[in-house]
Amino acid sequence: MSETQLTPETHARLAAELEDLTTRGRVEIARQIEAARALGDLSENGDYHAAKDAQGKMEARIRQLRAMLGSATIVEPSSEAPGVVAAGVEVELRYEGDDATERYFVGSIEERRENVAVISPGSPLGKALLGHERGDLVEFEAPSGSLRVEIVSVG
Repeated sequence: MSETQLTPETHARLAAELEDLTTRGRVEIARQIEAARALGDLSENGDYHAAKDAQGKMEARIRQLRAMLGSATIVEPSSEAPGVVAAGVEVELRYEGDDATERYFVGSIEERRENVAVISPGSPLGKALLGHERGDLVEFEAPSGSLRVEIVSVG
């Protein structure tokens, strides 16, 4: 897995999620499986199969979190170059030919934020934006062809 850039807040949230899943989550799933086993025949036991499915999904998330946190770099918006697009900042863009603007956070998909979409720094748009500042026109290759965006604001 490649390096993941996370803000300190997201790193802490993911570490807390991992701790919760490996402690409380595993105990709760074990209880559900035990209760379902007590109901009898496992081959036709819907509760048992649902609990085993939930266990598999939880263990997959635990592996994902461990790998992500193990390769994570904590980033904070750069104070050395304010107004420059970098991982960990919000950016407002206007697509060429469009009057409306859209706000994005440049970072990992785990950086979910309310009312703000996330752009990976490794995506075509993310790569094109890095290092640019307010007022710059940036061109990038999208699946539908070449697109241009204006950086309306950074920060």
